[in-house]
Amino acid sequence: MYHVKETIIVEGVYDKIKLSRFIDAVIIAVNGFSVFSSPETVATIAKMARETGAVILTDSDSAGFKIRNYIKQSLPPETVKHAYIPDVRGKEKRKREPGREGLLGVEGMDDSVILDALKKAGCEIDGESGQAVRGRKITKADMYFLGLSGGEGSADKRRALAKTLGIPMKISANMLLDMLNRLVDYDELCQIAQNINAENE
Repeated sequence: MYHVKETIIVEGVYDKIKLSRFIDAVIIAVNGFSVFSSPETVATIAKMARETGAVILTDSDSAGFKIRNYIKQSLPPETVKHAYIPDVRGKEKRKREPGREGLLGVEGMDDSVILDALKKAGCEIDGESGQAVRGRKITKADMYFLGLSGGEGSADKRRALAKTLGIPMKISANMLLDMLNRLVDYDELCQIAQNINAENE
């Protein structure tokens, strides 16, 4: 079992069951869109975020991002971290049909993928804290000059970047910047962007 200091926020009970098999942490399942009409759940999350810190781990589909954004807006930014699973097509074993967007959710991910997502988010696991990559901070200006924002084809290049790094395609520009500063340094980003630009020529 891996001990995670932060309280982990997931969408549903099957996600909680999945994580509980290999992670020792407080895990709160918000029961999908029910969280929108449950101030008690949000209050509990806020309390735990103040005490232990919180990490939001939702599916990478549109519903997951709506739930993530709702919870995020209810918490002080310094108390919450964001863990992202990659876009992987498929369906969970217990389901007859894949979800609307055809992507695996948290419950369908390998344990190692979930653990990696928590590490990348900066969670404290077994007493060791995941830290942001050292080196010069990547800025929005860097994204622009590397062709990853504000230019023709930049959205496609960001999608390619997200795929390379194993993070969801729907991630916002600000969240992407935060993740980049955790996952790569400036020189590595330049190399990835150069490879993407070469593929698009």
